[in-house]
Amino acid sequence: MDIQTIFETLPHRYPFLMVDRILEIEPGQRAVGIKNVTINEPYFVGHWPDKPVMPGVLIVEAMAQVAGIFLLVGTDTHGQQAYFGGIDKVRFRRQVVPGDQLVIEAKLLKQRGNIGKVRTVAKVDDEIACEGELTFVLMPPDAEPST
Repeated sequence: MDIQTIFETLPHRYPFLMVDRILEIEPGQRAVGIKNVTINEPYFVGHWPDKPVMPGVLIVEAMAQVAGIFLLVGTDTHGQQAYFGGIDKVRFRRQVVPGDQLVIEAKLLKQRGNIGKVRTVAKVDDEIACEGELTFVLMPPDAEPST
């Protein structure tokens, strides 16, 4: 899946799009995507100027975007969005710095109706950088999530 297809699937745009390509997708099973981390990322100006490190929350966001694409492709979800419903068991294992390529795998744990839970793992050079379980609610973009 190239960037144009990603644009058609996710509403995110610069500077918040955190997926460059989807390498593999098996609807209902798994997906693999990449995020190329470059020194040109706007957050590196302040995080941190002398030793740039990708913020952990943005690594989780990249994982969520791959998982969201995975949940939205290959099912009857035309026109829907994937909204966070929960974040569990997230652990950071290594820093992510400019020049790294995050390879993010999302595997379906369970799905019931419009709710899906996905196990995600982000690796750099086959070393786990971050892992966790993300829950999503799929709904139309103009719907108001209940609290």
